[in-house]
Amino acid sequence: MSEIKKLVLDDPATKSADIVAENVDALKALFPDAFKEGKIDFDVLRQLLGGAVDEKDEKYGLNWHGKRKARQIALTPSTGTLLPCPEESVDWDTTQNLMIEGDNLEVLKLLQKSYAGKVKLIYIDPPYNTGNDFVYPDDFKDSLRN
Repeated sequence: MSEIKKLVLDDPATKSADIVAENVDALKALFPDAFKEGKIDFDVLRQLLGGAVDEKDEKYGLNWHGKRKARQIALTPSTGTLLPCPEESVDWDTTQNLMIEGDNLEVLKLLQKSYAGKVKLIYIDPPYNTGNDFVYPDDFKDSLRN
């Protein structure tokens, strides 16, 4: 494994990607006329997009109370740090695998910037029954015949 770099507090590497800022910058680059005093003018943006805008009021989708807040939390940059733990790892010096333990959302935000394009698989253990054995009565049978 490579040498671990010591980071200082203001180092950009100490924060996850600011997805909202990146999205706004991309929109500014594509549609500069849609911005007034640094804010998006959605009426102008709709005009610039022409027929590609869905104007229907009725839409299908998965909705729940708190969805907007959940999206805002997901888009908030993280200032956490992933710390390696060689003493708890198996074959630390020879493997290219990492076991990361932490809050799913925070870890994913941190991985997004540092490991973009480098990860083949992420397995997320659901938070329910954390620490319990995976033993369930899973021998159900359907007595109906077609």
